[in-house]
Amino acid sequence: MSEFARVSSELTIQAAMRRSTAEGRVATVLHRGDAWGGAILLKLNFLDGTSQLLTQTRDQDGKPAWLRVKNGERLTEADADTYINRQLSRDPDLWVIEIEDREGRHHFEGRVL
Repeated sequence: MSEFARVSSELTIQAAMRRSTAEGRVATVLHRGDAWGGAILLKLNFLDGTSQLLTQTRDQDGKPAWLRVKNGERLTEADADTYINRQLSRDPDLWVIEIEDREGRHHFEGRVL
């Protein structure tokens, strides 16, 4: 894909959040990153006191994908927030999106690795 065909982070997030909201899931921007090229970190809140974190990456073919943080473990709210704050201290352009869904679903493009 050429650089001209790339969609901004902000537009990608807006589209995914609208789809989530349309299906009755709460989606919230916890931290607003760089509008064009900020990486995205998803916090999937299972509404039981645990969350799973996914970071934006690319697969072997260069297609969008998501990498599970800490091997996909469910984290407590405190552990998830600690991880998020550490990442934000390293990358202030990072977007952090929280999606509340008991099954951990989201509408961002890409498979979970």
